[in-house]
Amino acid sequence: MKRLAMALALCAAVPAVADTLPGMRGVNHIGLTVPDIDQAISFFTDVMGCEKAMTFGPFKDDKGTFMRDVLDVNPRTVIDQITMLRCGFGSNIELFKYEAPDQQTVAVKNSDVGGHHIAFYVDDINKAAAYLKEKGVKTNMGPIPVKEGPAAGQSILYFSAPWGLQLEAISFPDGMAYEKDGGPVLWSNTEPGK
Repeated sequence: MKRLAMALALCAAVPAVADTLPGMRGVNHIGLTVPDIDQAISFFTDVMGCEKAMTFGPFKDDKGTFMRDVLDVNPRTVIDQITMLRCGFGSNIELFKYEAPDQQTVAVKNSDVGGHHIAFYVDDINKAAAYLKEKGVKTNMGPIPVKEGPAAGQSILYFSAPWGLQLEAISFPDGMAYEKDGGPVLWSNTEPGK
């Protein structure tokens, strides 16, 4: 009985290991449905510097439920085109051009449920800001240096794609304050595999 009590006490003292998706390595891509896929490809390649990898489609099922079964969309939805882009050392971007009988075209704000943005790491936030302005890209206030709290050391600048998608330039070349206490490093300037 004494051994059982000691074993239970030991188990209680050891932190539980979180479950994880088996074999998970990282984020492969972010999928974005866009109103004009040619405009989106041009923006991500000509302004942001991403590289077009491949284009394919269309996909549809005129009579069955394949689109609903796979993507949880209206069964008559058509994916006109999918284009995959490689963006530096980070995640890939997958652009979609959809047509659907029940498609909504209201762009959500960052504050809306389901709101989102994509942050691009840059080496020099001030050079990035000047470049975006030179290219005629709408930018918000900034760059803003974060000087306090766990994110101290980063600078940010929000900007928008031509169709309104919120994007962010972020830089923290000397790391952030939280890193001094350990924890996962959120960005490395080292190319994967090198």
